[in-house]
Amino acid sequence: MSIDERLNDYIAAHSSPEGDYLYRLYRATNVEILNPHMASGHIQGRLLKLLVEMIRPKRILEIGTYTGYSAICMAEGLGNDGKLYTYEIDDELEDFTRRWIEGSHVAEKIVFTIGSALELVPTLGEMFDLVFIDGNKREYIAYYEMALEHLNTGGWILADNTLWDGHVIDPAYKDAQTNGVRAFNDHIRNDKRVEEVILPLRDGLTIIKKK
Repeated sequence: MSIDERLNDYIAAHSSPEGDYLYRLYRATNVEILNPHMASGHIQGRLLKLLVEMIRPKRILEIGTYTGYSAICMAEGLGNDGKLYTYEIDDELEDFTRRWIEGSHVAEKIVFTIGSALELVPTLGEMFDLVFIDGNKREYIAYYEMALEHLNTGGWILADNTLWDGHVIDPAYKDAQTNGVRAFNDHIRNDKRVEEVILPLRDGLTIIKKK
C-alpha cells in the first residue's frame, strides 16, 4: 500500500462516517454504473455536508446529480426549510438516481430533474445561496456564468474536479474536457466579482464567493 493510500485510509478513519445508506449507494454506484469514480464519496461528501451547515443556505443548486451521493450529503446539512434543486443531463441515470434519492431520509428536501440546467434553471424563478458545479467540464464557464446570475450576493459556488487528475498542468493533455477545466480556472482567477481558492481534495475543489 502506498503512502497516499495509507493517508487516505487515515483520513477516512479520522473523519465522521458516511452512514449506512450512503455507503450502500456508493457500493451500488461502483457495481451498477459506469465511471463510478465520478461519485463524491465519503470524505468529499462529509465536507459538502459540513460546508452546507457552515453556510446555512436556504436554496442550493447542484449541476450534475450523477447517482445522487453529493445531493444527499448536501441535503443532510440543510435546515428544515431548505431545498436543493439538482439537475442531471444523462437520462440513462434517472431510474437509478431517482430510486436512491427518493429512498433517502432527506428526499423531501431534494428536487431532482433530468434535463439541462443551463436551459431549466433560468425558468425556475429561484435565487440560490450555494451552487455545486459538477457537470460537463466543457460547459463549466457557461454553468458558472448562469449560476452567478442566480446567486445571491455573498453566496457561494463549489466547483468540482478543477485539478482534473493533475491534467491541468500537463501539456500532454489537450482534450476538450481538460481544456475546459483550464479555461474555467483561468476565468475564475481573472473574475473580479468573486474570491476563490482551489483545495487539493480528491480531484480538486474550488470554493468561490460572490462579492
